[in-house]
Formats: sequence, C-alpha cells, structure tokens
Amino acid sequence: MSGVGLHTGENVTMKLVPAPENHGYAFKRTDLEGEPIIEADANYVVNTQRGTNLEKKGVKIQTSEHVLAALVGLEIDNVLIELNAPEPPIMDGSSKFFVEAIESAGVVEQGVDRDVYIVKDVITYKDDESGSEITIIPSDEYQVTTMVDFGTKILGTQNATLERLSDFKSEISEARTFSFLHELEMLLEHGLIKGGDLNNAIVYVDKEISEETMKKLEKAFNKKKISIKPNGILDNLTLHHPNEAARHKLLDVIGDLALAGTRIQGKVIANKPGHFVNTQFAKKLSKIIKLEKRNKIPQYDLNQPPLMDIHQIMDVLPHRPPFLLIDRILELSDTHVVGMKNVTMNEGFFIGHFPGAPVMPGVLQVEAMAQTGGILVLSTVPDPENYLTFFMKMDNVKFKQKVLPGDTLTFHCSLITPIRRGICHMQAYAYANNKLVCEAELMAQIAKKK
Repeated sequence: MSGVGLHTGENVTMKLVPAPENHGYAFKRTDLEGEPIIEADANYVVNTQRGTNLEKKGVKIQTSEHVLAALVGLEIDNVLIELNAPEPPIMDGSSKFFVEAIESAGVVEQGVDRDVYIVKDVITYKDDESGSEITIIPSDEYQVTTMVDFGTKILGTQNATLERLSDFKSEISEARTFSFLHELEMLLEHGLIKGGDLNNAIVYVDKEISEETMKKLEKAFNKKKISIKPNGILDNLTLHHPNEAARHKLLDVIGDLALAGTRIQGKVIANKPGHFVNTQFAKKLSKIIKLEKRNKIPQYDLNQPPLMDIHQIMDVLPHRPPFLLIDRILELSDTHVVGMKNVTMNEGFFIGHFPGAPVMPGVLQVEAMAQTGGILVLSTVPDPENYLTFFMKMDNVKFKQKVLPGDTLTFHCSLITPIRRGICHMQAYAYANNKLVCEAELMAQIAKKK
C-alpha cells in the first residue's frame, strides 16, 4: 500500500510480509541502513502525541496503531511490516484499506497453537490527571467497550462496543481519525498533519472560525473553499456512523493494546481512552503476562492412572530406595517427560536435614529431576536395564521455594537439543503447591553396564 504519513507528510510504501511462527508484529525501516527492525512492543513507546510512536536505538515508527488494529481485528498473528518512511500511510484515517489489503492477499494457518493471555483477574490503569481509565475483566473472548466524553456541544458523550473480533471489519475498521478545530490550529502551528486532507480526518468545529483561520485551513488542505456542514463537521465528509468518533477510539485501543505482545482473551472497558493511557495499560499488561509466563505452572491430573508406576520405573532406572526419588511417570514423548514424587516425613534425608525444620535438600531436587530425565533418555534404547546414567554438567540451577514434608513434586524435563550418542541435554523444572520450586539445565549420558 502507498500513501502519505498523516503527520510527516512523506510519501510511503508499506508492505505486509508473512512472518514465521511466534514472530508477532514488527516494523522494518527499509529506507535506513541495515534495515533496522522495531518490534511492536509497549516498552518502545516514546510519545503519544496524536498517535502511538515507537523508538528503538534511535529508529522511529510513528502512528503505528491503525495498521496494528487491522492485524488484531483480522486475527493475524505473525507479520513483518516493511516501511520506507517513519510512518504508515494514513489512507482515509481508518483501518479499512489495511483490512481489505490483508483479505485480498489471503491468510495462512500456521502449525503452532496461538499464544493467548486469558484474563483471570481484574486489571486496571488510571491516569489521575486526565481521568482516563482502562480496565480488563475475564470474558470468553476479546471484547472492547469505549466510553468517551469530549465535553463539547458538537461532540459530547459517545459509546462503542465490539462484542467479538469477527465484527471488527464491519463495525470498527472504517471509523476514521478525527480532530477538533482548536487542536487542528495547534497541530498546524507545530508543523504536524502535513499529510492531512479532508478525506483522512474528520474535523469537528467546536468554535467560531475567523477569516484568517479559514485561509490557513484552505492553504493547509489545498482547497479553494472550506465550509462547515450543519452537523458541525468541516467540509465534505459524511459520517459512516453517528458514533464514529467513539468507534475510532475503540480502533485505537485495539491497535495500542497489540503492543502488549500477546493475543488477549478478556473484556476491555476504556473510559476516555487516549494513546497515553492505552499504551501505559499495554505496558502494565505486558509485565503481568511476562511474569505469569515465567511462573506458568503446568497442571496435571494426579488422580489419573500413571504412564509408569514405581515398579515400572524400577524396571528402567538402576536406582533403588532410598535413592529412587520419583514415584510415577505421568507423560512421556520423544522430547519431554513428566514425573512425580510425594515427599513424606519418612524420607531418609529428613533425619539430618533438618530434624527440627525438615527441608528437602536442593541437590536431591536436582537428582529427582535428573532421574525423571533418565526415563526420557533410557526410553531411546531397547534394553534400558543394561544402562546407567551419569551426570555431565548442570547449568543455571536455581532454587525458588522450600520443599517440605507433605508436598507433591512434579518434574517437567524437555530436550534442549536432540539426543545424540546417548547424551541428553535438557531443561528441567520442579513444581509444588502451584509454584516453581527449582529449575536447571542438565546434561547426562547413558553408558552400558560392564
């Protein structure tokens, strides 16, 4: 797509390029040396004056929200947005033309499950200075409601709601950006909206226009004559919807919250939204999502019959009580294994560690993870009873929580690299009480008994 940037006035060509799985959204400046890439990340927001502007290592992207809204609205996950200028083309001030271009190009389904952040608790951000507030609450799908109050006679209170993303194209995508006359004068004085014309921004006239101002506007918009319509809109635009301003604010919210970096399942309620409060909320959401991913606890049904019980484990592993530290295997594939241990007061190590305040030694937690990984590597040979496993190294070992009598430990080990020559390199995690208690990178080798 080609056009001009709203604020820079520069001619720009934008190309939406398919990207690999788990890529997300990113912008590439093809006009700069090295063609630098800026990820669509709330942490790169540097200013929100009349648009959401990103900057990384001195490279800028301006007014990112309209194209991002189109991508979210059409449920596209992985795209590289190539630009030969700092700003996407404004087109008609909406997402309509981006949506049409994406649909004409077609969509390919990829082979990885979509990463979705499911909102379980109420999350809120409020800007006390402006009174703007955004809240997200649990919901079965991504929904957005915007409530705007512009405090003017010509454009007062408006609301807009998107019940489901599949309605984005018909309900939201064609809602155009807008401005008030008093803002327009200020923007012209500051050298902004160089690419504006009366087809890509609705201008609400909220004050008397002097002859001098009218001449300035006619010059800025390259028009011989500008007039005010009876509904208070400058010149010849016809509104697509009576609440088009609120719908455009909703479009902006969707585009700005794309900067959280993850698909969202929840209902967003935005009161007097704007790019500043939107992007601050996106930053808060991004932090919460990253924290939850880091502490994500896999859930296993411990009441289901195990894949391997203690007797089957002893058929594979050479370890025996009291040094056999896993009770069950719950899952086993070519690349991962899940094991379990019930930690009881009768464990031999509690006699001396520590009698008055028993705590499972960290080294034994690592050993239990290694034994779980041993099941994975020994499953690759036809006669595991004839092999022993030996540690080669441990890296990045971290102990997060104490493990106490009565805890149920689950271990998840997955391959970092494929098993070669009996060498197994894996990432291992141990969980108890819905918390990560231990993690480590482990390397072990199996060797045939002599």
